Amino acid sequence: MTELSILQKRVVSYIVACVSEFAERYNLDTYSAYVYLRDYKGIEYLVEFYDVLHTMSFGDAVDGMTDVCRNNGGMIS
Repeated sequence: MTELSILQKRVVSYIVACVSEFAERYNLDTYSAYVYLRDYKGIEYLVEFYDVLHTMSFGDAVDGMTDVCRNNGGMIS
């Protein structure tokens, strides 16, 4: 098994934090938030745009995830 690079560890930590923030905003448990974000491409959004998103507030990231998920069929708003 290979070790994760420093960047990969940072991305994973950021995703965990964003899922937690999303869960808190929408009063979900973290597992349900993760499944929702995975299913409606919120996690993909975080990975693809990590380089920009990590410089913004968590609130902005949650807003972005909410929009992406809604655009992909999610019902949370």
